[in-house]
Amino acid sequence: MFKVLSSQMIVPNLHQITLEAPAVAKEMRPGQFVILRADEDGERTPLSVCDWDAELGSITIIFLNIGSTTNRLSELRDGMYIPTVVGPLGNATDIENYGTVLLVGGCYGIGSLFPIARALKEKGNRIIMVMEARSSYLLYWVERYKQISDEVVFITRDGTLGLRGHVTCLDDYIKNQETPIDMAIINGCTFLMKTGSDTTKPFDIKTIVSLNPIMIDGTGMCGVCRVRIGGETKFACVDGPDFDGHQVDWEELLQRRKTYMREEVVPFRTSGCQGHSCKSQG
Repeated sequence: MFKVLSSQMIVPNLHQITLEAPAVAKEMRPGQFVILRADEDGERTPLSVCDWDAELGSITIIFLNIGSTTNRLSELRDGMYIPTVVGPLGNATDIENYGTVLLVGGCYGIGSLFPIARALKEKGNRIIMVMEARSSYLLYWVERYKQISDEVVFITRDGTLGLRGHVTCLDDYIKNQETPIDMAIINGCTFLMKTGSDTTKPFDIKTIVSLNPIMIDGTGMCGVCRVRIGGETKFACVDGPDFDGHQVDWEELLQRRKTYMREEVVPFRTSGCQGHSCKSQG
């Protein structure tokens, strides 16, 4: 069993949980993920690790409360336990001195980019962190990023902070850069990663995305997380999660992500439910 050291909602519908998992924390590297179960009967859920402390034996995860399992995770309190923390899984992000690196994060991707940004800075890279959200009140870890970034850029769709619009705003930003951007790393929802990759492609900026398809075992056995990269089938769990954003078949990925949308978003209206409430809402 794995102890919950702390659990809190950091902005509306986004939760941060720190777990005691010393074996995982000891081997964790930037860009890797874990698979959790909220309880003995729960499904296996892959989630990126946003921070860890090898000495304390802890890992920190930020997730969006969107379905049955993440709702159970959000209800965990300090001192409680969960039965499963499997990891580290996936390949670590390649960390080298590339020059100027543009990091783009939205939603849970803001958190999952943090260890990557920290490691890149330690290698001597110039870090531009772009934080994207619908509104300024949905941004978090701003001060943490200011400590390790050379520049922090905000994009809010309602214009309450920084640039107004979506990640496509970066088109003009990139054009006006005096120093060329050598690499971009994007993490967040599938739409953000696709749009961000489309934005960097005309500038021929190498762009890495962390894909999050449906996944079960996380070890390449089930094949559920297959994605098409440059016309070849890959498994996100063992070949990724990092891939070239300009080579991803985004249309196929978006369709696969929608396969169980009803079951994820409306879990109590699906198979197995009984009673008047299910009938009236189904």
